[in-house]
Amino acid sequence: MRSKRLFAALAVATALVTAACGSSGNDNKGVNADGSVDLSQVTLHLGDQKGQALQALLEVSGEAKDLPYKVEWSTFTAGPPMLEAINAGSIDFGGVGDAPPVFAAAAKSQIKIAGVYDSGAAGSAVVVPKDSAIKDPKDLRGKKIAVTKGSSAHYHLLSVLTKAGLTFADIEPQYLQPADALAALSTGRVDAWTVWDPYVAQAELSGNRVLVDGNGYVKPDSFWVVGSKTLGNKANAAAVRDLLGRIQRAHTWITGHREDWAKQSSAITGVPYDVTLLAVNRANFTDHPLDDATITAEQQVADAFSDAKLIPGKVKITDFIDTRFNDRFTS
Repeated sequence: MRSKRLFAALAVATALVTAACGSSGNDNKGVNADGSVDLSQVTLHLGDQKGQALQALLEVSGEAKDLPYKVEWSTFTAGPPMLEAINAGSIDFGGVGDAPPVFAAAAKSQIKIAGVYDSGAAGSAVVVPKDSAIKDPKDLRGKKIAVTKGSSAHYHLLSVLTKAGLTFADIEPQYLQPADALAALSTGRVDAWTVWDPYVAQAELSGNRVLVDGNGYVKPDSFWVVGSKTLGNKANAAAVRDLLGRIQRAHTWITGHREDWAKQSSAITGVPYDVTLLAVNRANFTDHPLDDATITAEQQVADAFSDAKLIPGKVKITDFIDTRFNDRFTS
């Protein structure tokens, strides 16, 4: 019963994009005749995931107070549908792992990676039932493995298989959203599940075990992605800059208030306290520039998917990077 309650708490509805309309429709809204900006004329349409809980983070940390612009929120099950919404202009901004921008770029989506933070590798994992005979990644050969297509877990799984001398042809991938994947693992319809926190924490507390986490397999960066058209508006871009600063300060706050965050965010998101605390205690929240090392690592993600023929053709990641906000890290 507890597992079902956790499942219900973590199951996220389909994106509420019909209720939102991105800010990209008017390239001049909020920009005064003299070139200055009026942020009171800006509305940023923001995407969120329960695993990220960005809205809760801004509220609990106090960074949602006194916003000079308006915000509207939409909730998504994972990164790929969020980036589809950004490309469609339904939302302006959202946070994802390393793989969704690659799949969006391969689809020639109108997106830009505008910010990044180290979210920690321990919160990404391949989980199996506690009594599973799978003891080593090589044991995944021939197994049914649940994963969300185009998600950071997709790349983690690819990395695990590659390091074990396996390919996607050696397994039976089951492309499922997290809620469906949890149900499949719980009922034995899949042998393993590759996912991210808080779903990893949920799986562990439901009696499953971690086969491998992300350490040694992935560079644990998460990205803030913005619509290209949104950034084409000077006022919107100024609001995005302000938002990135608030997120960075919120990350600093959460680092020193992990237990407090777990209690308060649990009340907001519905994700149980013990699940949230386990996830947050092993997470990082370290903002850093979109530097050459970060861009090179993301290009490696793109190349890995391309080489595995999991995306069409090659992707040049620099075409989907906007480094204008890197100056936030200069002294």
